[in-house]
Amino acid sequence: MAFKTPSRRLFIAGSAATVAGGLSLPARAQGLAPTRSMRGGSNNYLPDAPIVEKIGGGGFIMYGSVRRAGDGAPLAGQRIQVWAHTTEGHERDPHSHGATLSDENGMYRLEMPQIVPAFGQAHGHLAYDSAEFKTVFLRPLMSSPNDTSLEANFVLQPA
Repeated sequence: MAFKTPSRRLFIAGSAATVAGGLSLPARAQGLAPTRSMRGGSNNYLPDAPIVEKIGGGGFIMYGSVRRAGDGAPLAGQRIQVWAHTTEGHERDPHSHGATLSDENGMYRLEMPQIVPAFGQAHGHLAYDSAEFKTVFLRPLMSSPNDTSLEANFVLQPA
């Protein structure tokens, strides 16, 4: 499966500033802000979930990008944990948790069973929980319980 272009982009300020005395300063890149943890993202989190090829029987794809705050550089080898309420188990069940590593382009992908609504909402849980950058918990909602994939992007800041 090909990855979609990440929805967060690095924006560049496109103008130069003029200062007293008539000197021009070059345009500067605006820093890419770090991802904030989402409320409820850490619900049923299990530290040190194993790195797996896929969770359960698969059929649903959780994917996204992992970038560094500020310059937006892709981050390879970053551990992303995924868990959810699925057709094969609840989000509190250890067998509903797994982790994967981002590739050389900062992309990650993990196949898991179909996510089903819990408490009225179809959603996933993701975490960046290694020591190099600050921990981030995400709880993205699906636009429809019939979706077969969900994108979640991380912008990490040093710990």
